[in-house]
Amino acid sequence: MLYPRMLLIGALLTVSGCASLMSSVTSGLAEDLADTILNSRDVETVREGIPAYLLMIDSFLRSSPDNPDLLLAAANLNGSFAVFTEGDRARLLTDKALAYAERAACIEVKALCEVRGQPFDEYRATLDGLGEGAVPALYALGVAWTGWIQNHSDDWNAIAQLGKVKYMMARVIELDETWDNGGPHLYMGGLQTALPDSMGGNIEAGREHFERALEIAGERYLMTKVIYAEQYARLAFDQALHDRLLQEVIDADPVEPGMTLTNRVAQEQARVLLQESSEYF
Repeated sequence: MLYPRMLLIGALLTVSGCASLMSSVTSGLAEDLADTILNSRDVETVREGIPAYLLMIDSFLRSSPDNPDLLLAAANLNGSFAVFTEGDRARLLTDKALAYAERAACIEVKALCEVRGQPFDEYRATLDGLGEGAVPALYALGVAWTGWIQNHSDDWNAIAQLGKVKYMMARVIELDETWDNGGPHLYMGGLQTALPDSMGGNIEAGREHFERALEIAGERYLMTKVIYAEQYARLAFDQALHDRLLQEVIDADPVEPGMTLTNRVAQEQARVLLQESSEYF
């Protein structure tokens, strides 16, 4: 089962995706708004504001239903809000997120139309035939798909799709491993450690992806260490690594252009995980 915190990577950075889309609709005002949110230290206000963004994006889509930027923003925002909900509501939101991401991917890259339903050999050939220009669509679809699997983890048909998501993220890494500050490696690390080795996971491969994500983003993006601690260190039963990573997050300065909000969330989560450490280990 994937951890909800894995999906929070996209959740609070989603406004950056929203920025490019809204800049075409409302010009500099949207960019200023997005920058303000991404650099906010007030996590609760942003959490409370996500539903308003959902309504706003849905209203934009009524007049521009085939705008790929709008569709990607809608996918990101629905997936984001799902992190703060549970049960049927979370499943509904991730259903919407995946549907929007699929529509956007199909519009941007025709080869991705209906790609999720292809037999694996055909699916692999489709992805292998894509170039670097497909990275934004591939990555967004992979993120939405990951969220959908997380919220349908009681359905083995959903879990069975992990292999396809892994291949999609692996393809993004081949094309541009630095995309979204190493995000593909971070997601791949999470996917590889979603299950123990005995059930198809590969925790050491996951560790390598986490380490590479840290190399790409450096010390700026604190969420990487939180996910690394929760998904690798706990699964590997490595308390020393777990506690060190979380303490480094807590001690870090969260202020970083474009990452402050996510870093604040990472620090909140790090404190909770560190408090649970002695009980877990």
